[in-house]
Amino acid sequence: MKGQFFLSFDGPKATGKTTVLESVAEVLRVRGQQPVVSLCEKEIDPYRHEILDLIKELVVRPGSTLERRICERLADGRAWISANVLNQQPPDAIILIDRWYPSDAAFRKITPFSEILKLNIDRKVRVPDLHVGVLASPDISWSRAACRPRGLSSVVIRDFQEHVDCSAAFERAIFQQGWFVCRNEGSVEASTKIVTDTITAALRENS
Repeated sequence: MKGQFFLSFDGPKATGKTTVLESVAEVLRVRGQQPVVSLCEKEIDPYRHEILDLIKELVVRPGSTLERRICERLADGRAWISANVLNQQPPDAIILIDRWYPSDAAFRKITPFSEILKLNIDRKVRVPDLHVGVLASPDISWSRAACRPRGLSSVVIRDFQEHVDCSAAFERAIFQQGWFVCRNEGSVEASTKIVTDTITAALRENS
């Protein structure tokens, strides 16, 4: 493998994105061929508290100016992570991150994703070598959320119809952008195999 291999896991709420990421990371660690680093954007974004306050304000007072400010601060955080976290990992590491700019396609309702993408690229946010879009039908992901102690755990999504709309917007972006699709409606093991096989093939091409 030439250099780091960076992949992001994105998707609507409760599609099993984090579970699949953790399972994929464990399989890769057992193989032991390269260092494996798992990260979570919200845990390392230096502007996280400011962004959460802006999102809460947006829920009360929706508007394009405020949403664009959120997109800008998210992109600023990713630029910081790219320079100060990703670049500090081992040179041959496989880096998996829980959420990156593809998730904005699901949760930003006003700003076109093409503009969001440009905000990130202009700030030199690291582009993943593999974008993994984790999907599940809204009925399945909504039911999963209902079974979790924390529920849907979303500031932005307040009801089922909003969840349906969010899922549809993300699925459109997946196909428009050509991201890799992991439809996680069966077992975690099956989804893990789909993703790890794709990583293996990409690493082989990169070698």
